[in-house]
Amino acid sequence: MSNINLSGLDELNKEEKYKTVILQIVSLISAEKNFIANISNIVGALKSVFEHYNWVGFYFKDKEFSDELVLGPFQGKVACTRLKTGKGVCGTAVERKETIIVDNVNDFPGHIFCDPNSRSEIVVPVVKDSKVIAVLDVDSDSYSAFDSTDKNFLEELILKISYIF
Repeated sequence: MSNINLSGLDELNKEEKYKTVILQIVSLISAEKNFIANISNIVGALKSVFEHYNWVGFYFKDKEFSDELVLGPFQGKVACTRLKTGKGVCGTAVERKETIIVDNVNDFPGHIFCDPNSRSEIVVPVVKDSKVIAVLDVDSDSYSAFDSTDKNFLEELILKISYIF
């Protein structure tokens, strides 16, 4: 059994935190075969390290309803259970097959308000065989909380863990 040690990261800058948590996550999930356990620990690790995350979780393409995303493991307030592809930030990230950063969710056309306290958002698609199969969705209760550092490291994380999908 592998443990993750996320203590003592408060003194690190954002880039150093990402580097450390990604190494810890990769180590943690390499020892576990259960998909739900791994996704849950990834979400938990991210939420516990980054104080600017008020919600973090995965949405997965529904196998039965291919135009919908269905809620997966997350940490934060109760969330929307289903999202339509092409709608909101998550659905738009699926449609575009690219990471989307929204500095102010109130300015995003068609934003879906699951948590009225969310102010900014980043959504990173998980692509397998040229198809988006999931998205990593992260919200903050601060405006402009996400930048290219978040984008680059969250995309790196998704690449490093993609074998579990």
